Parts: sequence; structure tokens; C-alpha cells
Amino acid sequence: MTVQSTTEETTSARPDVALRRGVRLRDYGIVIALVAIVVALSLSTDTFFSKANAINVLDQCAVVGLLAAGATVCILAGVFDLTASASLALSSIIGVQVVRMTSVTLGFATSVLVGAAIGWITGMIVVRSGVNSFIATLATSIIYRGLAVILTSGAIVYPLATQTDAFSVFTTGSIFGLTWATIVFAVVVVIIGVTVAFTTFGRRLYAVGGNIEAARLSGIRVGSVQVSAYVISGICSALAGLILCSRAGSAQSSMATGIELTAIAAAVIGGTSILGGEGAIWRGVVGAFLLTLIGNGFNLLGWNTTYQQVVQGALILFAVTVDRLLRKRNR
Repeated sequence: MTVQSTTEETTSARPDVALRRGVRLRDYGIVIALVAIVVALSLSTDTFFSKANAINVLDQCAVVGLLAAGATVCILAGVFDLTASASLALSSIIGVQVVRMTSVTLGFATSVLVGAAIGWITGMIVVRSGVNSFIATLATSIIYRGLAVILTSGAIVYPLATQTDAFSVFTTGSIFGLTWATIVFAVVVVIIGVTVAFTTFGRRLYAVGGNIEAARLSGIRVGSVQVSAYVISGICSALAGLILCSRAGSAQSSMATGIELTAIAAAVIGGTSILGGEGAIWRGVVGAFLLTLIGNGFNLLGWNTTYQQVVQGALILFAVTVDRLLRKRNR
């Protein structure tokens, strides 16, 4: 009897051990990859560890990192958001137009509110229509991009000449020489990360993404959780758009086309499962840093950036394959 009980306990414990190993691999594999790239670049270039390059990398990562945080929240909830770049453009254009009529502060605040509203509309369309989120957000992204073209008539929108200095606030240095874009990126990511990891909303987010039917039966308002995820993604898109506008000094309907795919790639590379319910905000951000470092490395080493897309595609394929194998082994 004792031998049989011991055997049963050992057998039942094996899946737990395998699960913990899988979680560790998914959690820290991306960190190991990031450290490896940092070490490789520091040994192969003399400028990688310079203060100027570090500030540049952080500044470059701000836009993709914000979008990756928003994409991660949506994927955790079991949905995709392909409207990120279109909502970025639309909210930025409306923000710049309000800037011209009022002030930079009010225009920026309007842009963020518009981003949240776009996220809410997208979420309601996905939830109410019952259409697969990939298709629904693809369609709505085309609509948003079309509205951006209509609002601008295809032209570039600029702030007034007297507003130029205030409009470029995200490009100026702040603490330790970091740009305000980097500071905003860090603050927003920390807020979202803490919310997802330590609040009731975060637990509901994981529950909905892990098993939507079980979450519904347990009393969770599934639709509200998913709409909230889209609202967060919309706010992140608006903030990313403001950073791009601040850098360029203008907004246009074609800005950031296709960047939502890079954001989703960063989330997946970071270890967020495309099936939902597994992942973390910090992993998506690390994935964004990894992609940024790859681009930075190509520039520092003088390599042909054409091959950069090949490397990024291979990383995405590898990340998805690893996720599938880990899920299969842990069943």
C-alpha cells in the first residue's frame, strides 16, 4: 500500500515539475536572449555601452514598448488588436488639430481620450458582433485609417509655428538625460504591469484568456474585461502616437503603418502565449527591447538592415514553436 501511494504521488508530481520548468523557460528564456545580445554587441562594438547609445535605445523602444504592452494586455484576454497603428494615427491627427485650435496640453490630453474611445469602440465591436477579434480588428483598422485620411485629406497636419517647441516635449531630455518619451513609457508600463499582476482586474484578465467559458460561468463579465483590454491598448496607441508626432513635428494618416505587427511580435517573443491567459507585461517589454537591440546592432555593425526582418521573423517563429511545445508537454 505504501509503495503504491508513493508511486502515485511521484507520478502526479511529475506534471507539476514539468509545468514549473516550462514556466521558468518561458519566463527567463527571453531574458537570457536579451543578455546574450547585450554581451555580443558590447564585445563587437565600442559604442554600444556609451551613454548616448543607451539613451537612444531606450528612446527608440518607447513607441514599440508601449504598443507591446497594449498588445500583451489584449492577448492575455484572449483577443488580438490590429487597430493599434490606425488608432495611433487617428488619435494623433485629432490631437494635433485640437492643438492648433487650443493648446499643446489640451491637444495631447484629447489625443489620449480619443485613443481610449477608439479602444472602447473596437472592444464593443468585437464583443457585440461575436466576430473573431483578428478579423474584426483588421476591418476596424481599415475604417480608422480611412477616417484619418478623410480628416487630413491626405495632407500632413502641423501645429502652429508658435507651438513647435512645446509640441516637441517628448524629444527633450529630462532625468539623467532620458527623453520624456522614455519616462512616459516607463511610468505607463509600470502602471499597467502592476495592474495586471496584482489586481482583481488582472486576475480576471488571465481567467478570461485562459478559459473564457469557465470565466463566464464563474460570474466574470467577460465582455467588460475584453473591452477594458482594448481601452488600455487604445491609450497606449495614443501615447505612442504623441511620441512619434513630437519627434516628427507633425501627424499624417500613413504614420506607423504595420507597427502593430511588431508590437504583437514583441509580446510573442517575450513569451506571451498567443492562445491567451499566459504572459506578463514585463515580458512583452523585454521582447520590445530585444527587437530594438537587434535593429540597433545592425546599425552599429553596419550590416544590411534588409536581413533584420529575417532575424525578427525567425525569432517569432521560434517563440511560437517553443510555446506550442511547452503547452503540449504540460498537458
